[in-house]
Order: sequence, then C-alpha cells, then structure tokens
Amino acid sequence: MSESARGVFTVDRILLVLLLFVPAALLMELALGIHGTPVFIASAVAIIPLAGYMGRATERLAEHLGAGWGGFLNATFGNAAELIIAMMALRAGLMDVVKASLTGSIIGNLLLVLGLSILVGGLKFPPIQRFNRTAASMGATMLLLATVGLVLPAIFHHVVGDGSVRLERGLSLDISIVLMITYVLGLVFSFRTHSHLYLGTGAAMDHAPAHEEAPAHGSASRALGLLLLSAAAVGVMSELMVGALEEAAHDLGMNQVFVGVILVALVGNAAEHSTAVIMAAKNKMDLSVNIAVGSSIQIAMFIAPLLVFLSYVIGPAPMDLHFTALEVVAVVLSTGVMALVSLDGESHWMEGVQLLAVYVMLGLAFFFLPV
Repeated sequence: MSESARGVFTVDRILLVLLLFVPAALLMELALGIHGTPVFIASAVAIIPLAGYMGRATERLAEHLGAGWGGFLNATFGNAAELIIAMMALRAGLMDVVKASLTGSIIGNLLLVLGLSILVGGLKFPPIQRFNRTAASMGATMLLLATVGLVLPAIFHHVVGDGSVRLERGLSLDISIVLMITYVLGLVFSFRTHSHLYLGTGAAMDHAPAHEEAPAHGSASRALGLLLLSAAAVGVMSELMVGALEEAAHDLGMNQVFVGVILVALVGNAAEHSTAVIMAAKNKMDLSVNIAVGSSIQIAMFIAPLLVFLSYVIGPAPMDLHFTALEVVAVVLSTGVMALVSLDGESHWMEGVQLLAVYVMLGLAFFFLPV
C-alpha cells in the first residue's frame, strides 16, 4: 500500500470512529435523559466527521462544476446548520442570540476560516499561493455592501433614539429586501453572465499529479447525496448542541454575546471551516476563498434578511437589523482586513497569521463583556 493510500485509509478509519458520537449524542439526549455539557461535547465531536464528509463531497462536486459552484454549495449546506440554529432561537424570541450568531458567522469565516486556510496553504506551498483576483474583489465589494446594510440601522437608532422601534423594523425590512435582491443578482453575475471569472487560477492543476484520474462517471450525483445527508446530520447535531450550549456556557462562566458570536457561530459553520482549510492544503485557494467569503456574503445578504422575513411569521415579534456597536465594529473591521489581504490575488502564511490575530482580539473583546 502506498503512503498516500495508507493516509487516506487512516483518515477514513478516524472518521468512521468519530461517527459513533452521532448516535451517542442522540442516545444521551433522547433516551438517557442526559443534558448539558456531555451532550454539548458529544454533538461537537460528532460534527467533525460529518464536516469531513461534506468536504469530500464538495471537493468532488467542485471537480465537476468548478470552484465557484463548489464554494457556493459548501457555503449553502454549511450555513444550513446556522439557519436552523437561528430559527430555533428566533422562535424562542432570543433576538440578541440570533444577531450575535450572525455576527460571529461573518467574522469567523472572514478571519478564522480564511486565516487558517491561508496559513495552512502558505506553509505547505511557499512562498505564495494565487487565486482569482477579480472574484476576490467582487466578494469584497459585496461584503462592503452588506456592511452598509448592517451599519445603517445602528446609525438610524443613534440618530432617532429610543422609542422608534416601529421605524427601525420598517427600515430593517426594506434593507433586507434590497440585500436579498442584490444577493440573487450576485448569483446571476457569478454563475450566468460572468461565470468565467470563477473558474479558478489553475494553480491546483499545476501541482496535480499527471497520473491523477478523472472523476468517475456519476460521482457528482453520489457526492450531492452525501452532501445532503451530511448537511442534514450536521443540522441535527447542531440543534442538540445549541440545546446544551447555555448550560455548558454557564459552567464555563461565559456571557451570552460571546456564546452567540464565538461558540454558536463555530458550531453552525463547522463544515466550511474544515473544508476551506482542506482545499487550501491542496493548493485549491480559489475554492477555499470562495467558501470563506461566499459563506459570509450568504449570511449577511441572504440568511440575515431571511430571518427578518421569518420573524414576522414564526417569531414572537419582528426582528430588526440593529446590532450592537461592538458587533458592527467587528463586522466592519473584518471586512476591511479581508479586503486588504485578498485584493491582490496572492497570499502567504503571514497574512493568515494577521487574520487570525484580528479574530483573537475580537474574540477577547466579546469574552470580556460583562456577564
């Protein structure tokens, strides 16, 4: 057995063993009546192999459809867990937790996911890795637009003051409509009128072995089935984890905002966290950047507006887009730093360190908020 085949075999065995935590978490929650921290740990570990299988399925689909579609599909199915978590919190009237999880998803993808991807890829493929500069610029512009949609309600609240809840909700609803329409038009741009910008730089092909086999016929449908099944399982595990999150956070002395911004966001986006890093380690930076940036765009311009719309149906009260000052600043800084790093179409490991440093500092700011 070759070294590469032996490595794949070892990873497969590890993933299969970790899959045992899926029924273990379900058994503790539904049959044994065990709640809190044990369920939190079991469901968190269970997400690891599920995310690994999502990464494999996405990589196979990307071979058939290109980096743009591969990144879009991974971001979409990865954010499915985040949407489920947010809908549960929305139905319970936990608006602050919903907004914090949205903030955490955006900054987590832009700083943690992209930072880890650039760091791992840069260490494995020195001195630099390249990706599509035009596509990265488009992503940065879309994020800046989304940031405007989040900043304006905060400024409006500061100008108008308290007692303007009805006006804030009306403004948030209209901004949500604009954001969602722009997001849909962005998809038309990416996959219809300017799809050639998202085909990749070809760097991964330069490093691919000459004897590498072409994707097997029909593998795309099997990969899509695996992706759907894994995404559904991630959603279930995330739901269990959120149910145990509050008690686990209380045991660790964490405040609610930190839980939403850091922990819930990490759980809800675990799939694309691992996949983006794996793609960077294979020198597929176009797919890695598309996953990290595309997921943040989808959260800000689709998931957040969708939750505003759903709040009028399933929530005890309509949700607005008025985020706290720290949350707004975190999103603005994350978008700015990501744009500076990615606009040249090149990356090296130190840029990954810089992104991670910003994420750690923001995480510390949220952690030290009063409980």
